[in-house]
Amino acid sequence: MDFTSWQWAVLALIAAALGFSKTGLPGMSLLAVGILPNLMPAKTATGVILPILIFADLFAFFIYRNHMDWRRVGRLLPWAVAGVLLGWAALGRIDDQQTARLIGAIMVVMLAAHLWRRRHGNEAALVHAPMWFAPLMGLLAGFTTMIANAAGPVMVLYLLAMRLEKLQFLGVAAAFFLVINWIKVPFALQLGLINADSLSLNLRLLPATAIGALLGRWLIAHVNQRMFENITVALSMLAALKLLFT
Repeated sequence: MDFTSWQWAVLALIAAALGFSKTGLPGMSLLAVGILPNLMPAKTATGVILPILIFADLFAFFIYRNHMDWRRVGRLLPWAVAGVLLGWAALGRIDDQQTARLIGAIMVVMLAAHLWRRRHGNEAALVHAPMWFAPLMGLLAGFTTMIANAAGPVMVLYLLAMRLEKLQFLGVAAAFFLVINWIKVPFALQLGLINADSLSLNLRLLPATAIGALLGRWLIAHVNQRMFENITVALSMLAALKLLFT
């Protein structure tokens, strides 16, 4: 993979944003997921992002290991694995342009859900969630993470519904994604999404991912979260629309 200097700079920022999203603001991952397919084919981008996410997951797992609730993770995992299988089947039948448009459509829907949640506030959380809520969220999380590594907004909705405090929120998310992203690896290998070239690029981007993860942990208590969310949502929506109408 050959990139210009400015493209390398963008790639480093994307890797840092992925690390930052795991330990700081989850919404930052949408920005990275939306921009990367504009630098390379959409399926290639999906394969490049996955190992970076796993590396960032390890950081988040270590940082928030004392704030995890494996029971909540266990409720989602069987359904999430089913969603991964559905996503795997879909990726094997669509080309790069269709993948880009599907990623764009998923992001638009997820961003709309995020904006709805923000408009109605935490009081709209499903404290007494119906029986179908966890299965639906698990399926959506598995499908979107396999197709586009874009399950972050789904997990945000689910974890807000559980009314978790901030550190427990990040701990449960870290545990879930660490498990589900490793589950995705054999499917990504079978589809050719992860290969020698993509792994070589991953190795070059790991330092930026580590810096982003460390910054996320340090900054989460010091930044204006609403401002970061506004910027992330706006840029992510632009990236999603570009993918959707490519």
